[in-house]
Amino acid sequence: MASMPEYSLRLPAYSIGTDVLSNIPRICAPYGKRAVIIGGHRAMDAIADKIVKASGPIEILGRLWYGGEATEENIQALAEKKEVLAADMIFGCGGGKALDTGKALGLRLGKPVFAFPTIASTCAACTAVSILYHPDGSFAGPCFLPAPPTHTFIDASVIAAAPPRYLWAGLGDTYAKYFESTMSSRGDTLAYYHALGVSVSRMCLDPLLQYGTKAYQDHLQKKVTEDLTQVILTIIVTTGIASILLTADKIIDYNTGLAHAIFYALTAFPELKIETDHLHGEVVGFGVLLLLLVDGQEEMFRTMYAFNRSVSLPTRLSDIGVTEDDLTRVLPVVTSMHDIDHNPYPITLEMLADAFRRLQEYNAQNP
Repeated sequence: MASMPEYSLRLPAYSIGTDVLSNIPRICAPYGKRAVIIGGHRAMDAIADKIVKASGPIEILGRLWYGGEATEENIQALAEKKEVLAADMIFGCGGGKALDTGKALGLRLGKPVFAFPTIASTCAACTAVSILYHPDGSFAGPCFLPAPPTHTFIDASVIAAAPPRYLWAGLGDTYAKYFESTMSSRGDTLAYYHALGVSVSRMCLDPLLQYGTKAYQDHLQKKVTEDLTQVILTIIVTTGIASILLTADKIIDYNTGLAHAIFYALTAFPELKIETDHLHGEVVGFGVLLLLLVDGQEEMFRTMYAFNRSVSLPTRLSDIGVTEDDLTRVLPVVTSMHDIDHNPYPITLEMLADAFRRLQEYNAQNP
């Protein structure tokens, strides 16, 4: 168990609804009089005008593109912009990479960050970490933050109007939190925050099984419903809370696992076009099926296989554009990933090959 006799944690503060932006003056004004909006082009098209209109006495100094990738280079370029330097606070809007850029920028400049997610694909709007990349898009590493955004404004109407594929992928990345944390922590004597994080992670699964299929159908119709709201909260807030608790000591032992190892191994082969043709959570959700087979959770495998089928998440290699021949190159890379370093038992090449074989057999039995 990690020794951490004195520590501080800040959990997310958030608002959700269809009129949450009206809370901007009340919540943000104590932090200053000027803000700058940073986000993706489509995100700013979706929400920037609404933010400006709702900000009241808070002056919006500009709308800046985050650069297209969460990189040190883009963070530094933004840190030198006059609008950013003059702002008292940063309004980050968009998806994971835009929000991670805004959070890391706020850390660098010592400015409070407020998050305005426009899609529900990750928990970036509520986490205390930014995932950074190299300019070529390859993974660089995590940037741990002392706290999540000061407040997260979740406008359900904006998310409902976004392309449904992002929430669809968010389902897979979210339920992976439960399976990976419970597997990686098994048998360990856990620090309080890790134990709490593992317990919270159960809420990354149950609401999705209860509401997920209906929520996805509602999203396809761009309808704000209770089912969709429950799923948005699960993806953005619950997973964010679990992530903060599981990484409180700035290690990833309990915050990742085999499903992510499979994703990162596949991205090591650009010719497979995983990152260009697929979304992160889409492939991670597929990886969960392999995790369950490797771990001998046969009943839960059948449950998650059925759930994936109900929302058209991948269940077959062909769904992610991978062939059995590709596995001969990919599987050794999976076993070398740090995501599975902390596991109750070593995951071997033979285990992985057997899991893929059984998944293919199950697919053949359930066309």
